[in-house]
Amino acid sequence: MKPLRIKSSSQLANVHYEIRGPLARHAVELEKAGHEIIKLNIGNPGAFGFRAPETMRQAMIENLRESDAYCHQKGIFPAREAVVMQQQSRGVMDTTAEDVFMGNGVSELILFSLRALLDEGDEVLVPSPDYPLWTAATHLNDGKAIHYPCPPELNYLPDLDALRKLVTPHTRALVIISPNNPTGAVYPREVLQQMVNLAEEHGLVVFTDEIYDRITYQGAEYTPVATLVKHTLCGTFSGLSKVYRSCGFRVGWLSFSGEKDHAQEYMLGLDTLCSLRLCSNVVGQWAVQTALGGHQSIYELTEPGGRLFQTRATVLDGCQRSKYLTVLPPRGAIYAFPGVDLAKLPGFDDQKFAWDLLERKHVLVAPGSSFNVPYRNHFRITLLPDVKTMIDVFGRMEELLDEYATGA
Repeated sequence: MKPLRIKSSSQLANVHYEIRGPLARHAVELEKAGHEIIKLNIGNPGAFGFRAPETMRQAMIENLRESDAYCHQKGIFPAREAVVMQQQSRGVMDTTAEDVFMGNGVSELILFSLRALLDEGDEVLVPSPDYPLWTAATHLNDGKAIHYPCPPELNYLPDLDALRKLVTPHTRALVIISPNNPTGAVYPREVLQQMVNLAEEHGLVVFTDEIYDRITYQGAEYTPVATLVKHTLCGTFSGLSKVYRSCGFRVGWLSFSGEKDHAQEYMLGLDTLCSLRLCSNVVGQWAVQTALGGHQSIYELTEPGGRLFQTRATVLDGCQRSKYLTVLPPRGAIYAFPGVDLAKLPGFDDQKFAWDLLERKHVLVAPGSSFNVPYRNHFRITLLPDVKTMIDVFGRMEELLDEYATGA
Protein backbone atom coordinates (compact mmCIF):
# COMPACT_ATOMS: atom_id res chain seq x y z
CA MET A 1 0.00 0.00 0.00
CA LYS A 2 1.39 3.37 -1.01
CA PRO A 3 1.84 5.62 2.06
CA LEU A 4 -0.12 8.84 2.21
CA ARG A 5 1.76 12.04 1.59
CA ILE A 6 2.60 13.72 4.88
CA LYS A 7 1.84 17.41 4.58
CA SER A 8 2.96 20.24 6.83
CA SER A 9 0.48 22.09 8.99
CA SER A 10 -1.57 24.77 7.24
CA GLN A 11 -0.40 27.14 9.99
CA LEU A 12 2.99 27.19 8.26
CA ALA A 13 1.56 28.59 5.01
CA ASN A 14 2.59 32.18 5.83
CA VAL A 15 5.65 31.33 7.91
CA HIS A 16 8.93 32.21 6.21
CA TYR A 17 12.51 32.50 7.44
CA GLU A 18 14.60 32.81 4.31
CA ILE A 19 17.78 33.62 6.23
CA ARG A 20 18.03 29.86 6.74
CA GLY A 21 15.85 28.92 3.78
CA PRO A 22 16.43 27.57 0.26
CA LEU A 23 19.54 29.69 -0.37
CA ALA A 24 21.22 28.48 2.80
CA ARG A 25 20.30 24.89 2.03
CA HIS A 26 21.78 25.22 -1.46
CA ALA A 27 24.96 26.67 0.07
CA VAL A 28 25.33 23.44 2.05
CA GLU A 29 24.99 21.44 -1.17
CA LEU A 30 27.71 23.54 -2.82
CA GLU A 31 29.97 22.98 0.18
CA LYS A 32 29.43 19.23 -0.10
CA ALA A 33 30.51 19.54 -3.74
CA GLY A 34 33.80 21.05 -2.58
CA HIS A 35 33.16 24.80 -2.87
CA GLU A 36 34.10 27.27 -0.14
CA ILE A 37 31.17 29.58 0.59
CA ILE A 38 31.48 32.95 2.29
CA LYS A 39 28.34 33.08 4.42
CA LEU A 40 27.12 36.60 5.06
CA ASN A 41 23.48 35.63 5.52
CA ILE A 42 23.44 35.29 9.28
CA GLY A 43 24.84 37.10 12.32
CA ASN A 44 26.78 34.24 13.89
CA PRO A 45 29.90 35.68 15.58
CA GLY A 46 31.46 32.32 16.47
CA ALA A 47 31.56 31.33 12.78
CA PHE A 48 33.86 34.29 12.10
CA GLY A 49 36.34 33.70 14.90
CA PHE A 50 34.72 35.74 17.65
CA ARG A 51 34.72 34.17 21.11
CA ALA A 52 32.63 34.69 24.19
CA PRO A 53 34.52 36.44 27.03
CA GLU A 54 36.57 34.00 29.07
CA THR A 55 34.95 35.17 32.31
CA MET A 56 31.59 33.90 31.06
CA ARG A 57 33.02 30.49 30.26
CA GLN A 58 34.60 30.34 33.69
CA ALA A 59 31.30 31.20 35.36
CA MET A 60 29.63 28.29 33.61
CA ILE A 61 32.45 25.87 34.47
CA GLU A 62 32.35 26.83 38.15
CA ASN A 63 28.60 26.23 38.29
CA LEU A 64 28.40 22.99 36.34
CA ARG A 65 27.58 21.04 39.48
CA GLU A 66 24.56 23.33 39.99
CA SER A 67 23.29 22.70 36.46
CA ASP A 68 22.24 19.05 36.47
CA ALA A 69 18.68 19.68 37.65
CA TYR A 70 15.83 21.64 36.13
CA CYS A 71 15.67 25.19 37.38
CA HIS A 72 12.57 27.35 37.87
CA GLN A 73 10.62 27.80 34.65
CA LYS A 74 11.47 31.51 34.61
CA GLY A 75 15.19 30.83 35.04
CA ILE A 76 17.80 30.86 37.78
CA PHE A 77 17.53 33.75 40.23
CA PRO A 78 21.09 35.15 39.75
CA ALA A 79 20.49 35.54 36.02
CA ARG A 80 17.08 37.17 36.45
CA GLU A 81 18.37 39.47 39.17
CA ALA A 82 21.28 40.51 36.94
CA VAL A 83 18.75 41.59 34.29
CA VAL A 84 16.85 43.55 36.94
CA MET A 85 20.03 45.32 38.00
CA GLN A 86 20.87 46.19 34.40
CA GLN A 87 17.42 47.66 33.91
CA GLN A 88 17.76 49.65 37.12
CA SER A 89 21.10 51.02 35.95
CA ARG A 90 19.26 52.34 32.90
CA GLY A 91 16.53 53.97 34.96
CA VAL A 92 13.89 51.21 34.73
CA MET A 93 12.98 50.84 38.39
CA ASP A 94 9.75 48.81 38.22
CA THR A 95 11.14 45.43 37.09
CA THR A 96 11.60 42.63 39.62
CA ALA A 97 13.02 39.14 39.24
CA GLU A 98 9.43 37.88 38.96
CA ASP A 99 9.05 39.98 35.81
CA VAL A 100 12.01 38.34 34.03
CA PHE A 101 11.78 35.20 31.89
CA MET A 102 14.93 33.42 30.69
CA GLY A 103 14.71 31.56 27.40
CA ASN A 104 16.63 29.41 24.96
CA GLY A 105 17.59 32.54 23.08
CA VAL A 106 15.35 35.50 22.32
CA SER A 107 13.74 33.52 19.47
CA GLU A 108 11.97 31.16 21.86
CA LEU A 109 10.69 34.06 23.94
CA ILE A 110 9.33 35.86 20.88
CA LEU A 111 7.31 32.76 20.04
CA PHE A 112 6.09 32.39 23.63
CA SER A 113 5.24 36.06 24.11
CA LEU A 114 3.04 36.10 21.02
CA ARG A 115 1.48 32.70 21.72
CA ALA A 116 0.39 33.94 25.14
CA LEU A 117 -1.07 37.16 23.70
CA LEU A 118 -2.76 36.48 20.38
CA ASP A 119 -6.12 35.10 19.34
CA GLU A 120 -7.10 34.47 15.75
CA GLY A 121 -7.20 37.71 13.77
CA ASP A 122 -5.32 39.81 16.30
CA GLU A 123 -2.84 42.22 14.71
CA VAL A 124 0.75 43.05 15.57
CA LEU A 125 2.50 46.13 14.19
CA VAL A 126 5.90 45.01 12.88
CA PRO A 127 8.53 47.21 11.18
CA SER A 128 9.31 46.87 7.48
CA PRO A 129 12.07 45.86 7.00
CA ASP A 130 11.81 43.54 9.99
CA TYR A 131 13.66 40.69 11.62
CA PRO A 132 11.46 38.07 9.91
CA LEU A 133 10.99 35.92 13.01
CA TRP A 134 8.57 38.56 14.33
CA THR A 135 6.37 38.25 11.24
CA ALA A 136 6.64 34.45 11.16
CA ALA A 137 5.86 34.10 14.87
CA THR A 138 2.82 36.35 14.54
CA HIS A 139 1.38 34.24 11.72
CA LEU A 140 2.29 31.00 13.47
CA ASN A 141 0.28 32.09 16.50
CA ASP A 142 -2.90 32.92 14.56
CA GLY A 143 -2.20 36.64 14.33
CA LYS A 144 -1.73 39.03 11.45
CA ALA A 145 1.51 40.98 10.99
CA ILE A 146 0.83 44.55 9.88
CA HIS A 147 4.01 46.12 8.57
CA TYR A 148 4.67 49.79 9.24
CA PRO A 149 7.13 51.35 6.78
CA CYS A 150 10.66 52.34 7.76
CA PRO A 151 11.74 53.44 4.27
CA PRO A 152 15.24 54.27 3.00
CA GLU A 153 14.02 57.82 2.35
CA LEU A 154 13.62 58.27 6.13
CA ASN A 155 16.98 56.64 6.89
CA TYR A 156 15.04 53.49 7.83
CA LEU A 157 13.28 55.28 10.69
CA PRO A 158 9.56 54.61 11.15
CA ASP A 159 7.08 56.64 9.14
CA LEU A 160 5.08 57.76 12.15
CA ASP A 161 2.12 59.10 10.15
CA ALA A 162 1.80 55.78 8.34
CA LEU A 163 2.15 53.89 11.63
CA ARG A 164 -0.73 55.80 13.23
CA LYS A 165 -3.04 54.94 10.35
CA LEU A 166 -2.39 51.22 10.76
CA VAL A 167 -3.83 50.93 14.28
CA THR A 168 -7.21 49.19 14.32
CA PRO A 169 -9.48 47.73 17.02
CA HIS A 170 -7.71 44.40 16.39
CA THR A 171 -4.20 45.73 17.10
CA ARG A 172 -2.66 44.15 20.20
CA ALA A 173 1.03 45.00 20.13
CA LEU A 174 3.71 47.25 18.65
CA VAL A 175 7.12 45.75 17.87
CA ILE A 176 10.19 48.03 17.96
CA ILE A 177 13.65 46.85 16.86
CA SER A 178 16.44 49.31 17.72
CA PRO A 179 19.35 49.01 17.07
CA ASN A 180 17.72 47.56 14.00
CA ASN A 181 18.20 44.30 12.17
CA PRO A 182 18.58 44.40 9.15
CA THR A 183 19.26 48.10 8.52
CA GLY A 184 21.47 49.15 11.43
CA ALA A 185 19.19 52.12 12.19
CA VAL A 186 19.22 53.40 15.77
CA TYR A 187 15.97 55.18 16.55
CA PRO A 188 16.28 58.64 18.17
CA ARG A 189 14.66 59.13 21.56
CA GLU A 190 12.05 61.52 20.16
CA VAL A 191 10.94 58.95 17.57
CA LEU A 192 10.71 56.22 20.20
CA GLN A 193 8.72 58.52 22.48
CA GLN A 194 6.13 59.13 19.78
CA MET A 195 5.85 55.40 19.16
CA VAL A 196 5.39 54.77 22.87
CA ASN A 197 2.78 57.53 23.09
CA LEU A 198 0.83 55.84 20.31
CA ALA A 199 1.00 52.47 22.07
CA GLU A 200 -0.13 53.98 25.35
CA GLU A 201 -2.99 55.84 23.68
CA HIS A 202 -4.36 52.60 22.23
CA GLY A 203 -3.42 50.25 25.07
CA LEU A 204 -0.96 48.24 22.97
CA VAL A 205 1.73 46.01 24.41
CA VAL A 206 5.18 47.33 23.48
CA PHE A 207 7.62 44.59 22.50
CA THR A 208 11.12 46.04 22.12
CA ASP A 209 13.82 43.84 20.61
CA GLU A 210 17.13 45.15 21.95
CA ILE A 211 19.48 42.22 21.36
CA TYR A 212 22.05 44.67 19.88
CA ASP A 213 21.74 47.16 22.73
CA ARG A 214 25.47 47.81 23.20
CA ILE A 215 26.47 47.64 19.54
CA THR A 216 26.50 51.19 18.15
CA TYR A 217 28.96 53.21 16.09
CA GLN A 218 30.33 56.73 16.00
CA GLY A 219 28.29 58.23 18.79
CA ALA A 220 24.89 56.76 17.95
CA GLU A 221 22.77 56.86 21.11
CA TYR A 222 20.86 53.74 22.10
CA THR A 223 17.72 54.51 24.11
CA PRO A 224 16.15 51.70 26.18
CA VAL A 225 12.47 51.83 25.25
CA ALA A 226 11.45 50.72 28.74
CA THR A 227 12.65 54.06 30.11
CA LEU A 228 9.89 55.76 28.09
CA VAL A 229 6.95 53.42 28.77
CA LYS A 230 4.80 54.28 31.80
CA HIS A 231 1.15 53.58 30.97
CA THR A 232 1.15 50.25 29.15
CA LEU A 233 3.01 46.94 29.35
CA CYS A 234 6.54 46.89 27.95
CA GLY A 235 8.45 43.70 27.22
CA THR A 236 12.20 44.11 26.58
CA PHE A 237 14.05 41.30 24.80
CA SER A 238 17.81 40.84 24.98
CA GLY A 239 20.40 38.11 25.42
CA LEU A 240 23.97 36.89 25.22
CA SER A 241 24.11 35.94 21.54
CA LYS A 242 25.34 39.12 19.85
CA VAL A 243 26.89 41.55 22.32
CA TYR A 244 28.62 38.67 24.11
CA ARG A 245 29.36 36.59 20.98
CA SER A 246 27.77 33.43 22.33
CA CYS A 247 24.94 32.40 20.00
CA GLY A 248 25.42 28.74 20.82
CA PHE A 249 24.82 29.28 24.55
CA ARG A 250 21.15 29.93 23.67
CA VAL A 251 20.47 32.40 26.47
CA GLY A 252 17.98 35.23 26.08
CA TRP A 253 15.63 37.06 28.38
CA LEU A 254 12.38 38.99 28.40
CA SER A 255 11.82 41.56 31.15
CA PHE A 256 8.55 43.37 31.79
CA SER A 257 8.07 46.91 33.01
CA GLY A 258 5.53 49.71 32.74
CA GLU A 259 1.88 49.13 33.64
CA LYS A 260 1.71 45.51 34.79
CA ASP A 261 -1.37 45.29 37.01
CA HIS A 262 -3.74 44.78 34.08
CA ALA A 263 -1.44 42.19 32.49
CA GLN A 264 -1.25 39.57 35.23
CA GLU A 265 -3.38 37.07 33.31
CA TYR A 266 -1.14 37.45 30.26
CA MET A 267 2.05 37.01 32.29
CA LEU A 268 0.58 33.95 34.00
CA GLY A 269 -0.09 32.52 30.54
CA LEU A 270 3.52 33.18 29.57
CA ASP A 271 4.62 31.44 32.77
CA THR A 272 2.52 28.42 31.75
CA LEU A 273 4.22 28.22 28.36
CA CYS A 274 7.62 28.40 30.02
CA SER A 275 6.55 25.59 32.35
CA LEU A 276 5.61 23.39 29.40
CA ARG A 277 9.21 23.46 28.15
CA LEU A 278 10.29 22.84 31.80
CA CYS A 279 13.17 25.35 31.77
CA SER A 280 15.76 26.89 29.49
CA ASN A 281 19.42 25.90 29.29
CA VAL A 282 20.69 26.11 32.86
CA VAL A 283 24.43 26.06 32.16
CA GLY A 284 24.33 29.12 29.93
CA GLN A 285 22.29 31.10 32.44
CA TRP A 286 25.22 31.10 34.85
CA ALA A 287 27.08 33.37 32.42
CA VAL A 288 24.47 36.14 32.57
CA GLN A 289 25.48 37.77 35.85
CA THR A 290 29.14 37.85 34.81
CA ALA A 291 28.28 39.16 31.35
CA LEU A 292 26.06 42.02 32.44
CA GLY A 293 28.15 43.04 35.43
CA GLY A 294 31.65 42.66 33.99
CA HIS A 295 33.91 44.41 31.53
CA GLN A 296 32.04 45.21 28.29
CA SER A 297 34.54 44.03 25.70
CA ILE A 298 32.11 44.74 22.86
CA TYR A 299 33.18 48.39 22.95
CA GLU A 300 36.68 47.39 21.92
CA LEU A 301 35.16 45.96 18.74
CA THR A 302 32.85 48.88 17.89
CA GLU A 303 35.19 51.82 18.52
CA PRO A 304 37.68 53.11 15.89
CA GLY A 305 40.29 50.44 15.28
CA GLY A 306 37.99 47.66 16.47
CA ARG A 307 37.16 44.81 14.15
CA LEU A 308 33.45 45.58 13.73
CA PHE A 309 34.22 49.25 13.21
CA GLN A 310 36.83 48.45 10.57
CA THR A 311 34.66 45.98 8.68
CA ARG A 312 31.80 48.48 8.73
CA ALA A 313 34.18 51.06 7.22
CA THR A 314 35.15 48.54 4.53
CA VAL A 315 31.49 47.99 3.64
CA LEU A 316 30.91 51.74 3.36
CA ASP A 317 34.00 52.09 1.19
CA GLY A 318 32.99 49.14 -0.98
CA CYS A 319 29.58 50.68 -1.67
CA GLN A 320 31.12 54.09 -2.36
CA ARG A 321 33.54 52.61 -4.87
CA SER A 322 30.89 50.48 -6.55
CA LYS A 323 29.26 51.67 -9.75
CA TYR A 324 25.96 50.19 -8.63
CA LEU A 325 25.66 49.99 -4.83
CA THR A 326 24.49 52.46 -2.23
CA VAL A 327 24.14 52.06 1.53
CA LEU A 328 23.00 54.07 4.51
CA PRO A 329 25.76 53.74 7.11
CA PRO A 330 24.56 51.36 9.84
CA ARG A 331 24.57 53.15 13.19
CA GLY A 332 24.18 49.97 15.21
CA ALA A 333 23.88 46.16 15.16
CA ILE A 334 26.05 43.90 12.98
CA TYR A 335 24.52 44.28 9.51
CA ALA A 336 24.40 46.55 6.49
CA PHE A 337 21.52 46.77 4.03
CA PRO A 338 22.98 47.82 0.65
CA GLY A 339 20.77 48.76 -2.26
CA VAL A 340 21.31 48.59 -6.02
CA ASP A 341 20.78 51.70 -8.16
CA LEU A 342 17.88 50.75 -10.43
CA ALA A 343 18.73 53.55 -12.84
CA LYS A 344 21.94 51.67 -13.64
CA LEU A 345 20.52 48.15 -13.42
CA PRO A 346 16.84 48.29 -14.41
CA GLY A 347 14.99 45.13 -13.57
CA PHE A 348 17.39 44.09 -10.81
CA ASP A 349 15.84 41.44 -8.58
CA ASP A 350 17.26 40.68 -5.14
CA GLN A 351 16.31 37.00 -5.18
CA LYS A 352 17.95 36.37 -8.55
CA PHE A 353 21.03 38.32 -7.44
CA ALA A 354 21.35 36.25 -4.28
CA TRP A 355 21.09 32.98 -6.22
CA ASP A 356 23.55 34.13 -8.88
CA LEU A 357 25.97 35.43 -6.26
CA LEU A 358 25.88 32.07 -4.52
CA GLU A 359 26.11 29.93 -7.65
CA ARG A 360 28.65 31.98 -9.58
CA LYS A 361 30.69 33.78 -6.90
CA HIS A 362 30.15 31.52 -3.85
CA VAL A 363 28.94 34.30 -1.55
CA LEU A 364 25.73 33.85 0.45
CA VAL A 365 23.63 36.93 1.30
CA ALA A 366 20.03 37.45 2.42
CA PRO A 367 17.75 39.08 -0.18
CA GLY A 368 16.14 42.28 1.05
CA SER A 369 12.64 41.03 0.28
CA SER A 370 13.22 38.38 2.96
CA PHE A 371 12.70 41.19 5.46
CA ASN A 372 9.15 42.00 4.38
CA VAL A 373 9.78 45.09 2.27
CA PRO A 374 7.88 46.06 -0.92
CA TYR A 375 11.05 46.73 -2.95
CA ARG A 376 13.44 44.17 -4.45
CA ASN A 377 16.76 45.98 -4.85
CA HIS A 378 18.37 45.47 -1.42
CA PHE A 379 20.19 42.71 0.40
CA ARG A 380 21.56 42.18 3.90
CA ILE A 381 25.13 41.29 4.80
CA THR A 382 26.70 40.82 8.19
CA LEU A 383 29.63 42.93 9.40
CA LEU A 384 31.31 39.96 11.10
CA PRO A 385 33.96 38.97 8.48
CA ASP A 386 37.42 40.48 8.68
CA VAL A 387 38.43 43.34 6.38
CA LYS A 388 40.30 41.13 3.90
CA THR A 389 37.29 38.86 3.43
CA MET A 390 34.92 41.79 2.99
CA ILE A 391 37.15 43.38 0.35
CA ASP A 392 37.08 40.04 -1.50
CA VAL A 393 33.28 39.91 -1.22
CA PHE A 394 32.82 43.36 -2.73
CA GLY A 395 35.11 42.41 -5.58
CA ARG A 396 32.96 39.37 -6.35
CA MET A 397 29.73 41.34 -6.09
CA GLU A 398 31.04 44.03 -8.44
CA GLU A 399 32.04 41.36 -10.95
CA LEU A 400 28.51 39.95 -10.95
CA LEU A 401 26.91 43.38 -11.23
CA ASP A 402 29.24 44.18 -14.15
CA GLU A 403 28.06 40.97 -15.79
CA TYR A 404 24.47 42.09 -15.32
CA ALA A 405 25.27 45.49 -16.84
CA THR A 406 26.86 43.93 -19.95
CA GLY A 407 24.25 41.19 -20.28
CA ALA A 408 26.77 38.44 -19.61
